[in-house]
Amino acid sequence: MPVTFTAMPRSGRLARDPVVCPVHSGPVRTLPAASIGQPPGMRDHGDRHGLLPQPPLRAAGPPTMPGEHPGGTLWASLAKSAIWLRPATPADTEFCYQLHKAAMGEYITAVWGWDEQVQRAFHQRAFNPRRWQIITDGQAGIGMLDVQYRPGEIYLARIEIHPGHQGHRTGTRIISALADQAERSGQDLVLDVLSVNLRARALYRRLGLTEVARHGDRGTKITMRSAHHRQ
Repeated sequence: MPVTFTAMPRSGRLARDPVVCPVHSGPVRTLPAASIGQPPGMRDHGDRHGLLPQPPLRAAGPPTMPGEHPGGTLWASLAKSAIWLRPATPADTEFCYQLHKAAMGEYITAVWGWDEQVQRAFHQRAFNPRRWQIITDGQAGIGMLDVQYRPGEIYLARIEIHPGHQGHRTGTRIISALADQAERSGQDLVLDVLSVNLRARALYRRLGLTEVARHGDRGTKITMRSAHHRQ
C-alpha cells in the first residue's frame, strides 16, 4: 500500500499511486474543462486537471493523527523523506475539493458521471478538518489523508495524491506504514475502493490486503482488509 524522495516533475503523465475515497453518485456529466488563466491562490500542476489551490503554508513539525501519538509509526516512516503530514484547517476545503476532482474524477465519472453541484455538496458534508491530514512534499500540498482508529481495526477512509505527484511511492509508503502499525497493534487495516480503480486494487493486493466484501449498486465498492497475524 526506505525510499529517498527526489524532485518531482511538474508535467506529463506519470505512473500513478492510486487513491481510495468515499464517493457520491449523480447525473451523468463530463468533467469540466480546465480553467483558463490562473486565479489568485491557485497553482498550475501541469496536468490535464488544471489548477489546484495552494494550501496555506504551515511550519513543519511532527504530525499527530487522531488515535496516534506524535512520533508514532506513520511519522517515523516518513521522517527521513520530504513527505510531511499536517492537520487540515478550514482554509484547506477548496484545496481538498480540487484534489478530489483531480485524483478521483475519472473513476467517479466512469461509475456515475460527474455532477459539480452534487460533488460540491458531498464535499461540504464530508470535509472534516478535525480528522483530515494534508500530505505535503516540502512546502507544497500534494494530497490528503483520513484515517480512523476503531476498536480492532485501522480504517483508511481516504487517501488522495494529486496525479502530478503520483508514481513516487508516497501513497505506497503511507499505506505500508499504516499496515505495519495495524500489525504491531494486533489490528487489521481496512479500506474501501471503487471496483473500477484497478490500479488501486492491484496496489492494495501487493501490500497484503484481500477483498472481503462488495457493496453499493452492482458492487461498485470493494472492502479490503489486511488481517494481522493472530497467535
